[in-house]
Amino acid sequence: MSDKSNEAKNVTRRTILHRGAGVAAIGAASALATAMSTPPAAAASKATADTASSFSADALPTVVAGVRIPDTEVARKATAFARNASTETLFNHVLRTYLFGCLVFDRRGVRYDRELVFVSAVLHDLGLVKAYQTPTERFEVDGADAAQRFLKEQRMSADRVAVVWDAIALHTNIGIATRKRPEIAMISVGSGMDFSGNGLQQIPSDILDEVLTAFPRKGFKQEAVDNILSLCRTKPMAELMHPFAEVGRRHIPDFPVPTVEDLLLAAPFED
Repeated sequence: MSDKSNEAKNVTRRTILHRGAGVAAIGAASALATAMSTPPAAAASKATADTASSFSADALPTVVAGVRIPDTEVARKATAFARNASTETLFNHVLRTYLFGCLVFDRRGVRYDRELVFVSAVLHDLGLVKAYQTPTERFEVDGADAAQRFLKEQRMSADRVAVVWDAIALHTNIGIATRKRPEIAMISVGSGMDFSGNGLQQIPSDILDEVLTAFPRKGFKQEAVDNILSLCRTKPMAELMHPFAEVGRRHIPDFPVPTVEDLLLAAPFED
């Protein structure tokens, strides 16, 4: 091999290792920032309390596509909170998530806690709302933490809050979520069905029409892409090894998040 080839190879390796060091430094800084700062719990706490007490939401239908919508106190407050925090497009998505999850699992004859599924569904995308985003966490974790704070204020028991937290934090990882209890799996299945159409063939066309009439999509695809790109721009390292990183690489020039291959090749070992 020529000297020029060796030099090119060394430069490439140094570049990769330099990037890896940068990733490690950013990761350490992110961890330190997370440890030294608390999420906006106080501000979010006041917001959730104000929302739950003062927001008078339009009543949801009691049944859509044969699926009953819970009318418990915490379900109503969660609905009001999610409606106030979200765009109409996002709010309709979280309601479709609940309906699709129920439609699939009802057809399988699975028993589940309807209130837990509903609350998890309507709160599952709070991490896409800027008021509940932290600088470093994935949006799923931000959403789970915001839901946890809200439900603790509603005096929901700790074990039930824990189920909601898991349902929200795991909802983009269907391979894990579907191995958990139904209330967790249903949020992943329902949101995935509405996001990508995965498994939509399980829903009869007349039932699907009823769901979309009750909670129309209103440009959901474009809003979802916009939300993903916003996360990629504002906290790119939170998308490390996240599916959203692929969207960032496609649309954002010089997107700084390394691939899994980059991380592997930058590991400080002389293989």
